[in-house]
Amino acid sequence: MAKVTVYNLRRESVGDIELADDVFGREPNQDLFYEVVKAQLASRRAGTAKTKTRSEVSGSTKKIYRQKGTGSSRHGDRNAPSFVGGGQMHGPVPRSYAYRPPRKMRIAALSGALSLKLKEGTLTIVEDFQLDEIKTKKLVGVLSALKVDKGSLIVAEKGNDKLRLSAANLQGHQVLPPEGVNLYDVLRHPHLVLTKSAAKALEARCKA
Repeated sequence: MAKVTVYNLRRESVGDIELADDVFGREPNQDLFYEVVKAQLASRRAGTAKTKTRSEVSGSTKKIYRQKGTGSSRHGDRNAPSFVGGGQMHGPVPRSYAYRPPRKMRIAALSGALSLKLKEGTLTIVEDFQLDEIKTKKLVGVLSALKVDKGSLIVAEKGNDKLRLSAANLQGHQVLPPEGVNLYDVLRHPHLVLTKSAAKALEARCKA
């Protein structure tokens, strides 16, 4: 069990917390990171690319010239792909790019990312993250005191609306509940800030 210092919002030490080695002490696996992030980003693709086939192009269906005797290829209408403005052959159609790696792979990748943050010294545990009011400027001061003002993922209890709304217009920072933590967001932020309860919730989620 790794023992990590717990801070208040002024970055004053208020105690310690023990974090499970099988969640925060794993060896990061770059191949796992790649596969899981690739799946996450693929699932975000709209998949709405579409071209019209010759049956969908608006145009006359009249045969453009007689079948024989013109010295040209035999053609039907001008909606054929060989004509400018005609339909597209084998073009893209709407599809889903989403796929989901096995759960064990996703959990192992997330645990590896949490371990990486701890190993790099970019994981900060706070007692709680309760703000007195919805104030972006005040949150900026808190993040500066915690030394995570260059960008952070803040994980706090669901329903902490003062924190969520204060961070809504703050570029480079994101607030998520423990249930919404994912590999891509953990890796793309320079710092990870967890409340004590969020850290335990993540442990339970990765062990379940």
